[in-house]
Amino acid sequence: GAGVTSGTAAVLLSFSAAGLGSCPRLQDAGLWRANVPGDSLPGRHYRRLEPWAQRKMANIGDLPEDVLVELFSLVPARELVCNCRLVCVLWRDVINLATVWKRKCQREGFNHEKWDRTAQDWKIFYFLCSLKKNLLKNPCAEESFRSWDLKSNGGDKWKVEDLPGSHGKDFPSPQVRKYFVTSYGPCLKSQLINLKREGYWDQLMDEIRPDIVVKDWYAARFDCGCRYELSVRLLSADFIVLHEFCPEPVVIEQWSDAEWREISHTFRNYKAGVRHILFQHGGQDTQFWAGWYGCRVTNSSITIEPRMSP
Repeated sequence: GAGVTSGTAAVLLSFSAAGLGSCPRLQDAGLWRANVPGDSLPGRHYRRLEPWAQRKMANIGDLPEDVLVELFSLVPARELVCNCRLVCVLWRDVINLATVWKRKCQREGFNHEKWDRTAQDWKIFYFLCSLKKNLLKNPCAEESFRSWDLKSNGGDKWKVEDLPGSHGKDFPSPQVRKYFVTSYGPCLKSQLINLKREGYWDQLMDEIRPDIVVKDWYAARFDCGCRYELSVRLLSADFIVLHEFCPEPVVIEQWSDAEWREISHTFRNYKAGVRHILFQHGGQDTQFWAGWYGCRVTNSSITIEPRMSP
């Protein structure tokens, strides 16, 4: 149960926190909590084990490997890497096993059926899955323009509207309730992502080079044509462009179906040195009508994911 799980993890963490140089024998602790009834304060119910009882106590290092794997799979990942691996050689070797991290993935429901992997990559797979999130802030306009840099604000400027909007369609996901809309002049907005601040360390990006998945959604009004554009650039620490995705602008003619369309791109096998991602999108209407008749955008995302098979 949950109590057993948390209790087991707590025991293992207490061993690792002690900074022991070898796998601790349980009898080395000397004192053990006794189940003695009474009104003594918590933490005071201790008695020293008799020598015959100490001799019968098991060494945690004597446990079968599969039992240790199961126990370690209950411990938080950062504790395993930063503390438990330092306790002794045995713990280090078991924690380094792919089976520990595969078991943690199974416990936490991470899907791995399509991942292009080898056995030693389970630890990386686990950390990438646990870190996964949308690196773009405020992608659905719930906080107006917070976190966005308005590079171009032409015509009557950018605006936030509620879905479906005038002459528009509902978004495929009901969780998305708002969108950004452009005007008759060029409108562009961007976000700059610092990968290290988001938890993706340099060695991970340089040696593992996980997939960088970009998605964006755009739509036009039924009664007005529009132009949509997107650019995504992978940048070095000095903001030098290492890779970029800059598709041709999309022009949607007047009297379209006003359906929401998704555009996506995955960066794979990119150069080492990627430290930032610059995302920029926007557009304008093609009728030059005053107001907000240009392209609509929402639900943009950038995620870092385990490398997938083509």
